[in-house]
Amino acid sequence: MSTSGDTGGSSVTKLDRVVIRFAGDSGDGMQLTGDRFTSEAAAFGNDLSTMPNFPAEIRAPQGTIPGVSSFQVHFADYDILTPGDRPDVLVAMNPAALKANIADLPAGGTLIVNTDEFVKRNLTKVGYAANPLEDDSLATYQVHEVAMATLTQGALAETGLGKKDAERCKNMFALGLLSWMYHRPTEGTERFLREKFAKKPDIAEANVLAFRAGYYYGETTEAFAVTYQVAPAKLNPGTYRQITGNTALAYGIVAAAQQSKLPVLLGTYPITPASDILHELSKHKQFGITTFQAEDEIAGICAALGASYGGALGITSTSGPGVALKSETIGLGVMTELPLLVIDVQRGGPSTGLPTKTEQADLLQAMYGRNGESPVPIVAPQSPADCFAAAMEATHIALKYRTPVLLLSDGAIANGSEPWLVPDVDDLADLSVEFATEPNAPDGSGEFWPYLRDPETLARAWAVPGTPGLQHRIGGLEKQDGTGNISYDPDNHEHMVRLRQAKVDGIDVPDLVVHDPSSAARVLALGWGSTYGPIGAACRRVRKLGHHVAQAHLRHLNPFPANLAKVLAAYDRVVVPEMNLGQLALLLRGKFLVDVISYTKVTGLPFKAEELQDVLAEIVKGVDVT
Repeated sequence: MSTSGDTGGSSVTKLDRVVIRFAGDSGDGMQLTGDRFTSEAAAFGNDLSTMPNFPAEIRAPQGTIPGVSSFQVHFADYDILTPGDRPDVLVAMNPAALKANIADLPAGGTLIVNTDEFVKRNLTKVGYAANPLEDDSLATYQVHEVAMATLTQGALAETGLGKKDAERCKNMFALGLLSWMYHRPTEGTERFLREKFAKKPDIAEANVLAFRAGYYYGETTEAFAVTYQVAPAKLNPGTYRQITGNTALAYGIVAAAQQSKLPVLLGTYPITPASDILHELSKHKQFGITTFQAEDEIAGICAALGASYGGALGITSTSGPGVALKSETIGLGVMTELPLLVIDVQRGGPSTGLPTKTEQADLLQAMYGRNGESPVPIVAPQSPADCFAAAMEATHIALKYRTPVLLLSDGAIANGSEPWLVPDVDDLADLSVEFATEPNAPDGSGEFWPYLRDPETLARAWAVPGTPGLQHRIGGLEKQDGTGNISYDPDNHEHMVRLRQAKVDGIDVPDLVVHDPSSAARVLALGWGSTYGPIGAACRRVRKLGHHVAQAHLRHLNPFPANLAKVLAAYDRVVVPEMNLGQLALLLRGKFLVDVISYTKVTGLPFKAEELQDVLAEIVKGVDVT
């Protein structure tokens, strides 16, 4: 939707939403460029959602399709749910970026191309027999050819910077041009560049000059006769900031530390796409956060569990391959019944798989991926901003019920960003805990029994080692009920297994909320994790077509909400989109005997709203005619 006007000779078109994709070689700085444009959109007050997409290799072969890095940002003057299905504007810094992304650009879309890279060698490298800028293959697009490298070098000629270093600033030229096209503020980016390169002031000024050159190029060239405006969104009152999922998780952990009044130890090992949690938490030692980068995944979780035994909040972060390595220690946490937060930022698998791509294929591993009967609660955030609340919720469960908790994020949530309404500290939940301070043996022996339980939560007493009179045994062998002594008794083992399962089954989780504006829907779209945005956007589209569809989203995957069976039974069809081969669908069928319709995708990329719209519309129309 757009309206046009004219200001001082240049036409201005007002839009309600735009999707821009910056694409180039993995050394072209596309992630930085996209992040800066996003930051300015956030500062301007737009609602936004982003999707970074980059190679797993540190430096893929230059100029090749596997080496293409892109950053897509969707910004609007209303509430949006996804980074957008297709870009309205594609900025292609080289032939590889063009070839890898042009299929996503709809007819009539704007294509801005860095012509300096369209030389025979680069064209041949990606299979172009002829220069696409010189034939009719791009005739359906609004093509703007810009010699970005040449113009950047010209703008920096007076700085004395070498040709190679000057050319590296061309991404800032592109950012300046797009900032002019969409009336973005410039002060924040210039300030950011000077701060980022504070130790290299010549590089800082070069980037600022390149950014200004791109802006002024748009202003003075006749190639861009139209600029665009996207007004600020009408968001709920409050203070907002742009945030990624990993940063929100880190902030949630800091808040949990403060609200629980416990020191925190993050015992972890760097792994994509979870490493940013370690990076962020390492900055917050003043809040009682200790970060320990261990030699491997096993050492990281063992340190975290040891911290919990010592009276701290132990946390470990990883991705799917790391969860596999941590499985025995998670089982130890189940047996010792200690609070432990295990964050799994899921990525494509199996094995090391697709480190920089997203997937939801660890659900069954989280549910069952340990030897013996080792139940753990599972919590899944639905968006980057939701990671803060999910971290708080998972910590609450771990502390209240004395259990490891799996928090399932994924690559799309971890690296994506959106506005986050900063909560009032006074509104945060109190997570404080009480440690055992006195012997509790019911036989009057004056001993401490570590497995004497709260009758409501079934949580055991938590005693800090060194507390006088509270000596107790702990370890990896089965416990005798109450005393915690080693026990091989068959009846005791069955009793303890069933107790631990009952504790997880009894966790109090909120009822599932269903969004059904018409109250007439016969089809329910049910999801979990990062599918929230695409499912929600698809449901909006289906309703605009005049159909009725309901949406619900699961945060708690173990235990399920108490009303889930009733919700499932209320609809003729339940559609479950997942970025795996149907893991939630399998659990729902097994537990509730409901023949849900599983729709799956495992491309390493999120669902598009348009593909889910087609699926849902087809199912809804089929139900409506019966």
